[in-house]
Amino acid sequence: MADYIPLKERYAEKVVPALQKEFNYKNINQVPKIEKIVVNMGIGEGSRNKGVVDKHAQELTEIAGQKAIIIKAKKSVANFKLREGMPIGAKVTLRGKNMYNFLYKLINIVLPKLRDFRGLSNNSFDGRGNYTFGLNEQLIFPEMRPDSVNRVQGMDITIVTSAHTDEESKELLANLGFPFKRD
Repeated sequence: MADYIPLKERYAEKVVPALQKEFNYKNINQVPKIEKIVVNMGIGEGSRNKGVVDKHAQELTEIAGQKAIIIKAKKSVANFKLREGMPIGAKVTLRGKNMYNFLYKLINIVLPKLRDFRGLSNNSFDGRGNYTFGLNEQLIFPEMRPDSVNRVQGMDITIVTSAHTDEESKELLANLGFPFKRD
């Protein structure tokens, strides 16, 4: 996979000056940046079938370009037939070059491929400058071949930024090319 450093260059050359001007930052280190991206698949059926979790962890590894870890239950919950230590999902935390590669692919390839896509919600910020949204299936990623997928599985993507407010974070992501809905 090619390195998509143009996104990092765009941040340094265009986004930083734009945010400095808009929010009157005196120091370049005050400008918010993306710290990490966490991609998470919660797999409910995983507690009954470990093979399903392993397969989805492998798919998540292909999508993210970094090995996924399997998440295990911390508590037993009788109503869900769940015992402590059972596998319930998979996740990947991306930083640095892998983060920028994934972000480039997400903005330029995956999101435009979504059917009836009108933009990302403006209400998915957490109040501390982080943004989370979900995708319904893993098949929209170019690494996934439909004949190799046995079970369609959604995922949550969290973008953790150093921004202190949602407004700063939204401006950062919009300047990087995130397609937000028009109000």
